[in-house]
Amino acid sequence: MMTGEQYKRSLDDGRETFFEGEQIVDLPGHPILGITVDSAAKGYDRFYDPAPNAIGAFMKVPGSATELREQVELHESVDLLTHVTYASIMTLLTAADRIEATLPENAARIREWVKEAQQRDVRITQCITDAKGDRSRRPGLQDDPDAYVRVVERKPDGIVIRGAKLHISAASMGHELMTIPTKSMKPDEGQYSVACMVPVNAPGVKIINTTYAPRHADVRDFPMSGRHHTPEGFVIFDDVFVPNERVFLGGDHPELAAVFAHSLGLWERLGGLSGMATQYDRLVGFAQLISEANGLEKVSHIKEKISEMMINASLIRASLEAALANCSITSDGAAFPNELYTNVGKYHGAANYSLMVRHLHDIAGGSILTAPGMADLDNDKTGHLVRKYMGTMQSVDGIYRTKLFHAIRDYTADALGGWYAVTNIQAGGGLYAQRIVSRLHYDLDRAKRSALEAARMSEYAAT
Repeated sequence: MMTGEQYKRSLDDGRETFFEGEQIVDLPGHPILGITVDSAAKGYDRFYDPAPNAIGAFMKVPGSATELREQVELHESVDLLTHVTYASIMTLLTAADRIEATLPENAARIREWVKEAQQRDVRITQCITDAKGDRSRRPGLQDDPDAYVRVVERKPDGIVIRGAKLHISAASMGHELMTIPTKSMKPDEGQYSVACMVPVNAPGVKIINTTYAPRHADVRDFPMSGRHHTPEGFVIFDDVFVPNERVFLGGDHPELAAVFAHSLGLWERLGGLSGMATQYDRLVGFAQLISEANGLEKVSHIKEKISEMMINASLIRASLEAALANCSITSDGAAFPNELYTNVGKYHGAANYSLMVRHLHDIAGGSILTAPGMADLDNDKTGHLVRKYMGTMQSVDGIYRTKLFHAIRDYTADALGGWYAVTNIQAGGGLYAQRIVSRLHYDLDRAKRSALEAARMSEYAAT
């Protein structure tokens, strides 16, 4: 296993990564991206075990509902790069289980690669969403055939791929790019049925980064995003060679393309559901704290809004518990969360997030955006006045209330808040994808039988 310092050194491997128009040659030393590197390095130190052949606890494959819950709870406390590595490993193992009947050699290749990755203690990121071009057309009907990642050349020892993958969290900070199809493919779209592992420093890979990190000298005004943030990578595959041992779907078997997308969707949605369970509780907490600081906690409409927020938070938590308690065990002995409860919970959380934030903003008021900065509190001429007028009563100090407003703004109404607003909806495939999977796994026949029995029409029930 690697220590945090060894991880930092491993990033100096010739990778081509860019930020705000400049190529970055020293990721750990970069004033913005380096903060994410530091966070990932702390994750390495946290799980480091010097024993030979040791594997990080966060990579443990759960074998029961109890172990699955333990992993979910553990991953609530890890950095994003560590979490997506685990989700990637579980995605690959899920896909291996599902393609084994058709491609047993490929399934074995996946399992072998996972074991190797665990031993190398690498970090993996997930490349799924393509550039897509004209969204009304299939991959094979685009004006530019590279709108979806595809195989452009086959060689005896591997394949060459071309295209781009978007919205790849922490792509520049990992070692491996898990590159899989974004959707199902038609029989004539075999070239787009590509699942493989690509090293970040492979020739032809270029990563362009964006971030919600604040461009602000005083991070006290950004109590969350100022200390923890993750860049999003625009990953370009410019004729990248991938050797056969890293190819799991090599531009053939288009009928299996969706297997990889659905496998990732399951683990991404579980992670999203788990994250929202915590996030919803925080939103309730902020709403109650600021209502108390404003002296409004006993006002009826404020209490009603917070009660509705509590109900939504409890439903999200209940969905997570149901997904874990009703897990299934594969032939490999791995525990996978219940697909129905995972998708229903993720959908409900994403669909109601804007309502939660609306209630919080309505309760808190305009100072979410206009509260003076912490540096204004430091100023000899203004600090005591800010403290005086930001206070509300003897028990509520102006500094405390100002800090609350900064936290709420950073969490819900600034760059980080915008990131949450979009990713809560889009992570794991968007609302429509979750509706499709929910319908697929819901026992509609049982519901129909129940309705007919209640109507005393059992004779019409299908046998």
